[in-house]
Amino acid sequence: MRAVMFDEYGPPEVLTQVELPTPEPRADQVLIRVQATTVTTAECGMRRGEPRWGRVIIGLRRPRRSVRVLGLEFAGEVTALGPRVRRLRVGDRVFGFTSFGAGANAEYKCLSERASISTIPPNVSYTQAAATVDGFTTAWHFLRDLADLQPGQKVLVIGASGSVGTYAVQLAGHLGATVHGVCSGRNAALVGSLGASRVFDYTVEDFTSSGERYDIVFDTVGRSSFARSRAVLAPRGRYLPTTGLVTNGLLALGTSLTRGRRVRTAMSVRKHAALAALRDLLAEERLQVVIDRSYPMTEIVEAHRHVDTGHKVGNVVIEVPPARDR
Repeated sequence: MRAVMFDEYGPPEVLTQVELPTPEPRADQVLIRVQATTVTTAECGMRRGEPRWGRVIIGLRRPRRSVRVLGLEFAGEVTALGPRVRRLRVGDRVFGFTSFGAGANAEYKCLSERASISTIPPNVSYTQAAATVDGFTTAWHFLRDLADLQPGQKVLVIGASGSVGTYAVQLAGHLGATVHGVCSGRNAALVGSLGASRVFDYTVEDFTSSGERYDIVFDTVGRSSFARSRAVLAPRGRYLPTTGLVTNGLLALGTSLTRGRRVRTAMSVRKHAALAALRDLLAEERLQVVIDRSYPMTEIVEAHRHVDTGHKVGNVVIEVPPARDR
């Protein structure tokens, strides 16, 4: 099978196309013919070996063999079953999250049927499905699981035009919150169309001077800090950062001992409940999927270059055509 690997940390050019043996499903695993995957900001960080503390997990001097094929989210078709599979069937259209093993930047991927996998609604394409998984489920984890967002609360989403941000704006609205967003001016109309009633253009406005107060400040891109956001947090508000896990984890521990403003952060890994909610919203056509660009797998280096600019809008999708279409 075709796959994209990296053997050393560095710029997009460290990615190379290779031929690998097609895996065989064992026990409760399913073999998935990947039709679409994505390039995320997190994967670009993995490719560079950043943040440095992350190398404890993915490899100190070079990536471990188990993570040399990137790809965290996927959409595809089940083509073979292990002997203990009970829930899925050959021919099922599925999408999901590979977790720490990555590996979706390839024609085939084996996963346990108990992993974060769900069937794709019939009205959703593989390209659309792949572009929803990590962004939506991360937004769900932070807003529902960590912050327990309630109807009538007020939420500020920083990085509102990104993958996590575009879904966070919509999810907060679906949960009955008033939503404001922070993004560049060129994306303000998009964020407004997703449900934000006020949008701050960070190139000309400082949201901390707005006079607004929020129950939740959700920083999806690491462009703020708890110290800066305190000015707009309600007395018992929550600051939710998706980045800076070590520093913000310590802040979360410290603020958990107080009754005032708190930091809440954690990694989103098990996504079963979020995927079920995502599937329902997609089936009901109540979720807008924002795709910046799509690339064939042969152009994945260019896709990484684009994501590295820090200016992608929504999601960048990699399409994996059948071998006969090469």
